[in-house]
Amino acid sequence: MSELIVIGYEDPAVAHQAYERVQTLQKDFVVDLSGLAVVTVDQEGKNHVETPSKIVGVSAASGALWGMIFGLLFLVPAFGLLAGAAFGGLFGKLSKSGVNEEFRGQVQSLLQPGSAAVVIMAAKITEDKFADAMQPFGGTLLKTSLTAEDEKELAEHLGAGQ
Repeated sequence: MSELIVIGYEDPAVAHQAYERVQTLQKDFVVDLSGLAVVTVDQEGKNHVETPSKIVGVSAASGALWGMIFGLLFLVPAFGLLAGAAFGGLFGKLSKSGVNEEFRGQVQSLLQPGSAAVVIMAAKITEDKFADAMQPFGGTLLKTSLTAEDEKELAEHLGAGQ
């Protein structure tokens, strides 16, 4: 099961500090990352994404799944704007998983002009150590899970859509 965590911050500088802390937690084996990014929103409402150059141990399949979920959360304006059987199947699977329209709406509400969010997809996480390490940064936490079955089905849909 993977955890998808989005932590929203009013101050992009604090978000960048939290993002750096998550990278340290990966090195310290507190979190096993499948994906990590910080998204800042400028005053005009445009998203800017920063990701680490490499996350150790991420397979191509989990990287593709991370990219798809991240894109749907931040880069695709609305589910209804996409057409085609492949995307229809993906959205059907997503709506039954933790990354549904409600979660997506909550994420979008965090990202107002001038704000930022740290987005984490973790294969494993030591919850208490992670929470203690991130507590000094504050922020608004959103969290959902993808079961191993959800991940497998989404990965299969991704493979079929290529």
